Amino acid sequence: MSDAATTTDVGGIAAERLRSFIERIERLEEEKKGIQDDIKDIFAEAKGTGFDVKTIRQIIRLRKMEKDDRQESEALLELYKAALGME
Repeated sequence: MSDAATTTDVGGIAAERLRSFIERIERLEEEKKGIQDDIKDIFAEAKGTGFDVKTIRQIIRLRKMEKDDRQESEALLELYKAALGME
């Protein structure tokens, strides 16, 4: 077997294709880390101006939900609170 064949096909695995996938994932992981750092900075800025970060996170989570899912979740929360005498 030639050297060229071993670098492109090892044990039935196309090495260059595999390397391409891994390098793409690594680049995206680096970008994701940068974005996560940016988000962390924004939360710190919001906290520094007096906003409650925990509440902001809850609002963001709720805004991601479909309206029906959000209403169902809120209704269940109210039901559970009432059952525990928290109202």
